[in-house]
Amino acid sequence: MSLTLYGYWRSTASYRVRIALNLKGVEYQYVPVHLVNEGGQQHSAPYKQLNPAQLVPTLVDDDEDIILNQSLAIIEYLDERFPSPYQLIPSHKTERARVRALAQDIACDTQPLSNLRVLNQLKNEYSAEQESVNKWAAHWITLSFDAIEKRLQTQAGKYCFDFDVTMADLCLVPQVYNAHRFNVDMTRYPLIQKITDNCNALPAFEKALHENQVDSVLQ
Repeated sequence: MSLTLYGYWRSTASYRVRIALNLKGVEYQYVPVHLVNEGGQQHSAPYKQLNPAQLVPTLVDDDEDIILNQSLAIIEYLDERFPSPYQLIPSHKTERARVRALAQDIACDTQPLSNLRVLNQLKNEYSAEQESVNKWAAHWITLSFDAIEKRLQTQAGKYCFDFDVTMADLCLVPQVYNAHRFNVDMTRYPLIQKITDNCNALPAFEKALHENQVDSVLQ
């Protein structure tokens, strides 16, 4: 087995990569990196050597002698390395650009604002109570989903882009999980919720759910 994924069960970025690996149908070894226990295992010396950013996920492909961080880069790498059965990045340049744009709306502009280290900073350095931290996260998700719901009205089918699963769906579904976690009113986003339900009906998405990871039972 050449692929190893270092991740955390509740990491949004790890969730995206798990879905991609499942859709591609490739075997991989999963190594949990607990972001809270022991002061955060991502800060350990061995993991820092593997990923100096001290974040998850990290993908190691021994066959290709490559170590990758950043979930979107990993997903694109997997899409090229294993071109079937799902093509997550469209071949046409305009569709490819649209998929990347929506994925980056979520992965670059939305999710980082509710990342664990950001939320911990709010509590530890600015004395924010948990209720305020939750409101912070919900605010940025709501702002993002307001825009995404409108965009999807002109391009969505069963999934974010017509009837093909793409990298955009791999980013949207984990972010919806976060929205529920932070009590975002999802009745405002019927299209986002419909797409998420369609995705979660696929075995690859179900297998990638937080609660289905081996390290989720260790909490």
